[in-house]
Amino acid sequence: MNKEILPGIHTPSDLKPLKLRAMKRLAQEIRTFLIENVSRSGGHLGPNLGAVELTLAIHRVFDSPHDAIVFDTGHQSYVHKLVTGRQDFSLLRERGGLAGYPQRSESEHDIVESSHASSSLSWADGISRAWKIAGEHDRTVVAVVGDGSLTGGMTWEALNNISDDNSRRMVIVVNDNGRSYAPTIGGVARFLNRVRTDQTYTALQRRSGEAFSRIGGRLGRSIFRAVRGGMHGFLARFSNVDQLYSNLDIKYLGPIDGHDQAALEEALRQAKRHPGPVIVHAITEKGHGFRPATEDANDQFHAVGQIDPITGEPLAASNGKSWTSVFGEEMVTLAGEREDIVGVTAAMLRPVGLAPMKAAYPDRVLDVGIAEQHAVTSAAGMAYGGLHPVVAIYSTFMNRAFDQVLMDVGLHHAPVTFVLDRAGVTGPDGPSHHGMWDLALLQVIPGIRLAAPRDATRLREELREAVEVEDSPTVLRYSKGQVGAEIEAVSRLEDGVDVLKIGSSSDVLIVAVGSMAAIAVEVANFVEVQGIGVTVVDPRWVVPVPESVIELARHHRLVISIEDGVKVGGIGTRIRQDLRAAEVDATVTELGLPDEFIDHASREQILEDAGLTSRKIGRDIVAQVLGSRVPHARPERETGEPLATAEIIQSLRSN
Repeated sequence: MNKEILPGIHTPSDLKPLKLRAMKRLAQEIRTFLIENVSRSGGHLGPNLGAVELTLAIHRVFDSPHDAIVFDTGHQSYVHKLVTGRQDFSLLRERGGLAGYPQRSESEHDIVESSHASSSLSWADGISRAWKIAGEHDRTVVAVVGDGSLTGGMTWEALNNISDDNSRRMVIVVNDNGRSYAPTIGGVARFLNRVRTDQTYTALQRRSGEAFSRIGGRLGRSIFRAVRGGMHGFLARFSNVDQLYSNLDIKYLGPIDGHDQAALEEALRQAKRHPGPVIVHAITEKGHGFRPATEDANDQFHAVGQIDPITGEPLAASNGKSWTSVFGEEMVTLAGEREDIVGVTAAMLRPVGLAPMKAAYPDRVLDVGIAEQHAVTSAAGMAYGGLHPVVAIYSTFMNRAFDQVLMDVGLHHAPVTFVLDRAGVTGPDGPSHHGMWDLALLQVIPGIRLAAPRDATRLREELREAVEVEDSPTVLRYSKGQVGAEIEAVSRLEDGVDVLKIGSSSDVLIVAVGSMAAIAVEVANFVEVQGIGVTVVDPRWVVPVPESVIELARHHRLVISIEDGVKVGGIGTRIRQDLRAAEVDATVTELGLPDEFIDHASREQILEDAGLTSRKIGRDIVAQVLGSRVPHARPERETGEPLATAEIIQSLRSN
């Protein structure tokens, strides 16, 4: 029985002495390892199964970390981790375990930690410029970029600058599997797809190999390897793929079978020898080697939870509805009621829940690819043309389009609704996936209205309210995963604020933002037992701050805001500022996430670290009311003429 190869790979240099036959065995061992381990932990399985030979070839030809390897997005870096000494996947994406993306604290071989796409070529441009200035001409930068990332504008901005100075050593590896989360869209994607499926290219490649094999033995194989690089250039010209790069003055090699170890290594060696930038175009299959993945029509196991390693079936049935599915269902209903409603997303049709609307109204859902800035400005144009666009996107990716929201949508008072999925703490995917900056960033846009639904009913309700707004942008944001239990209000005030609990006295007012409402109610129940009255409100629309929140704060000794966004510049800060503007001298404590890059861990662990648990908040409130923790609650005499909390709420209720 042959000894396993993978356990003996500790650094990339251990790959270099291996023969081609051993490399093929190693690739199979790695696929088996990934299927077994990622099935247990969850993670990005399909992209890594498709990048095995490509990653091995890069590490065989180049010398990391002397040569820099930059992964675009980084979700396809599991194989890279395995061959750079990180083979303990037992806690993958869990606290204390390996990150799901490159992370500098793990290895000197990791460079870019951000999971936001289309940035790798800009990184490569900067690194290569630094090395050129420093006189380090023996170092090469390798950027691994997916065809999905080619739909992002940063990629083309970088290529423009790279081609302006093509004297730097850089290899751009296009990992072309025809997909990002789902099939890549757009004109560039269609062009690459024609190459990927071109029968002439496939036939020429196969027949040339067969012809040289007839020569026989080692001689035939040697001749084939010798002409393979020239054949890549010939095939590129024959299939017209080099047209895509013809005006960039960048050498092009390909297309190459991304699962042919020898072909990949030969092309990469040619690219390494070239003194300027080279594009190596490798055609790969997402999920390669695992039939359940390759046959998955949705996303070829782009990201999975815990699954059966044989069948690929989920091990745990989903209980209840997700925030995403509730949004998706309501969008179909709204689209049926209003012909002006259109959906827009950026390469995330299924992840954000717009697939059902696309199926029902295919001409009214636009997927722009990984192009968030374009999505937002295009939406502004649609609004000008009489439509009401609903732009659905992950909260973390909204950061990329802030200027467009500010200047193209906000400045023009465009009626565009932004729906931010995965807001707040997302957990295992780490710092660049948390949606914790949206409230602080977006609330500075003049005229914007922000809503944070606490449950499924409020999501449907607030989405309907949002698309009725005709003179400003609106935003809904909600967290990842399953929707919690319904939290019914005991009263709705005239300006739409929901009162979730009426305190026994006017001691403490808790303003809960979105999904933090459940924790707020738990806190109130805990503190009331201590003889301290706690009222809980959900503003529903948190920006602008509703007038009733100001009035309630005027009559309470202590105001607590709870949000799962960064607390610096967050909703709590906005409430404090509005209270000052209204000349309400209230004691305010803003609770939220720290202004830090938060590592991967479970949502519960991260919230506990931030002090956002009912017990911690409850104990601190008691201490503030008793005067043993600052800021102290105001003395009762400073809140004005004593009124029962119920009386205050009654005066603010709608008729």
